[in-house]
Amino acid sequence: MPFRRLALYHLPDGPLGAFGAAWLGWDARRGATLPRPELPHLPDEAETLTAVPMRYGFHATLKAPFRLAPGHEVQDVARRARLVCDHLTPFDLQLELARDYGFVALRPRQQPPQLQALEQALVTRLDDLRAPLSPEERDRRRPDLLPEPARRHLDHWGYPHVLELFQYHLTLSGQLAAEDAKALCQALQAPLAPLLAQPMAVKAVALVGEDAEGRFHQIEEIPLLGQIAD
Repeated sequence: MPFRRLALYHLPDGPLGAFGAAWLGWDARRGATLPRPELPHLPDEAETLTAVPMRYGFHATLKAPFRLAPGHEVQDVARRARLVCDHLTPFDLQLELARDYGFVALRPRQQPPQLQALEQALVTRLDDLRAPLSPEERDRRRPDLLPEPARRHLDHWGYPHVLELFQYHLTLSGQLAAEDAKALCQALQAPLAPLLAQPMAVKAVALVGEDAEGRFHQIEEIPLLGQIAD
């Protein structure tokens, strides 16, 4: 399948990953639509609440979607990502439900050094494989509204929220009015509580591609193979 853009994501697995994929209605691992769980007290139809994040699947962005630079192929990205992940260690994240800027998401209570190292390595060490932003792509990020550090990152790395501005998040909704975001958090509390009771293991990175309809598919799962110190 030809892909318009590539990205490096973390795709949660296990029960949490299954719930998140079903809630959004798209399983990026299998490239398949899923029936959504029936939850009471939603502020709107699930399809409406998740229309924007649905096509990405249940994911956290590590290197944002990018077009390949001329002369490079998907396997070049996969090979480089494997080299990065060979030397980085798995880690755990304790997640919590949060509302930020009108979006509902799962965020870690703290970002461990291993997470920061993973994101920074993927952003910086694969960047020569990324085609420069087109003027239209840059304008979609509304650079005039970004603070100066984010604008510099946009121009240098093709995405504003990287490196010291990076915040891991698993998006569960589009942008919502404050009351709708609050209501959605309340509706998601009960099904998510047992899934968040234990830390989530981060032990692999997913190379994903965007199809012609804008949906993302896992191309390869790349394990973190670094040795954890005793």
